[in-house]
This record gives sequence, C-alpha cells and structure tokens, in this order.
Amino acid sequence: MKLTSLKLEGAALLEPVVHGDHRGFFMESYNETVMQQLGVKYDFIQDNQSLSAEPGVLRGLHYQLNPKAQTKLIRVLTGAIYDVILDIRRSSPTFGQWVGVILSEYNKRQLLVPKGFAHGFCTLVPNTQVLYKVDEYYSPENDRGILWNDPALQIDWPVSEPLLSDKDRRHPTFAEAEMNFD
Repeated sequence: MKLTSLKLEGAALLEPVVHGDHRGFFMESYNETVMQQLGVKYDFIQDNQSLSAEPGVLRGLHYQLNPKAQTKLIRVLTGAIYDVILDIRRSSPTFGQWVGVILSEYNKRQLLVPKGFAHGFCTLVPNTQVLYKVDEYYSPENDRGILWNDPALQIDWPVSEPLLSDKDRRHPTFAEAEMNFD
C-alpha cells in the first residue's frame, strides 16, 4: 500500500498493490497492520455502500459534529467519482480550502478523510458504487452539511446541474454552517 499525503493535513490517497493477470486482479483493500505502519490508525466500525444509477449524482458536502465526527476511508467498487474534501477545522492553516480527486474502479485509489472535513462526491459514470469505512456510527442529531455550490468555496465540480437529494439542496453556506472543529 502506498500513501500519498494531500495538501490538507491528515488527508491522504492510498493506493493498494494490485496483482493482475488474464483472469482479473487481486488486492488487499484494507490490512490493519499495513495501515498502522503507514500511520493510518483508526478503528473503523462500519462499512457504508451507495449506488448512484446516473452520472451527475452529487452527494454532499456532509460531516458530523463532535463528539460524533467520523473519519472515512472511501473507495469506488464500480464506476468513477470526483471526490471532494473541505477542511472545516477552524485552527487549521488550510481552513476553508478543498481538494478534489478522482476515485474509480480502475485506479483503485482510496481517500482517507479525517474528522474535521466535509465530504462530497459527484458520479462521473452510470451505476457507480461507493464503499466507505467509518470510525463512528451515524448520528442524526450531529449530521450537518454545507451547500455544494457555495460561491465562496469555488469548488470545481464536473457538473453544473447535478442530481441532488432534497437535503443536499438545503444545506447552509460555508459561512452559515455549524462547525465545532478546532
């Protein structure tokens, strides 16, 4: 497993070793010992999976407040996404900055999203399945979001008119959002 740190402290791309031949491939997508050797020391307690039937489905930007904040390890089983993380840690030198990466069934990369980041993704192809591990259970009372197209953030999404849930249409802007990360 190769770990590449991103410009937002604590966030990283993970690339597994893929063994392929004429039959297909094999890879370890998660190995606790290897992850700990790389400094990825989280106790993941739940896996979540989503299917987006159409390209242009945008989910996000989501996060949970402390004390129920979640670290996420995200990968794509089928299809491709443009994945965005936004630093919402007020004391961070990169507070309010974002990074976008492409995760796909072909590149097999995984994105590590620590607590203190809002997260969202946009599907690039039909029938995209995303799997992510979390280190805290879902907490409806701590569930929050930030408006995907807040002009102050200038996130360069690959779509201008995404398919959104009602919830994601109503998130507050970055300036109005509740955040309790220092």
